[in-house]
Amino acid sequence: MHRSKTALNLLQRLDRLRTASSGSLITRQMQMVSTVQSAHSRLLWSGCSHQAPVRHFSTEKDTARVEEPTENEKKLTVEVEELRKEAAELTEKVKSLDDKYKRALAESENIRRRLTKQIDDAKLFGIQGFCKDLLEVADILGHATEAVPKDEISDKNPHLKNLFEGLSMTRQQLNSVFKRHGLETVNPMNEKFNPNLHEALFQQEVANVEPNTVVVVSKIGYKLHDRCIRPALVGVTKG
Repeated sequence: MHRSKTALNLLQRLDRLRTASSGSLITRQMQMVSTVQSAHSRLLWSGCSHQAPVRHFSTEKDTARVEEPTENEKKLTVEVEELRKEAAELTEKVKSLDDKYKRALAESENIRRRLTKQIDDAKLFGIQGFCKDLLEVADILGHATEAVPKDEISDKNPHLKNLFEGLSMTRQQLNSVFKRHGLETVNPMNEKFNPNLHEALFQQEVANVEPNTVVVVSKIGYKLHDRCIRPALVGVTKG
């Protein structure tokens, strides 16, 4: 009887221990669930706090106020349009001035070239008038030397011989001076007629000679640096 009471007491204690342990286990589980839920709530709140705030319009008046531009925005729009027009006008002015500048440079370069050519021509042909005056002197010397009979030039006539030699040397020296300054004779005997250098006085029939060939030179011509200052007076064959 005493053993049975002792066993009964032991069973009752075991039941109480089981009940207590199950209650504490349930409590712990509830605490864990509560902790997880609170952590999840904090995560959701922190994620929402980083997002941009969303503005909700409750009335149509608020929506119209946002859609319509303000006075400052209108002023800025007008100023931007004016600046664009001004920029376009300035761009056109820059293009026009650049074109005028290039044209002025080209014109100044052309003027410089013309002036340079005129200066060079003045250096080359500045003595043209002086040379024309000396051509008559050369013609007279030529006629004088050609008029002396060749058979009279001998030791029997020393005066005539000395005069002829003096005239010939003067003529040679004058031709040498002419050549030094670019003045050359034009004696187109048996050459093709050139209207830029020759002046035809007459035509004549000559057998076995091509037409427009110079067969007679009445007066020799002169050119200064390839510029004709006096054409040669010639006779040519008929065509």
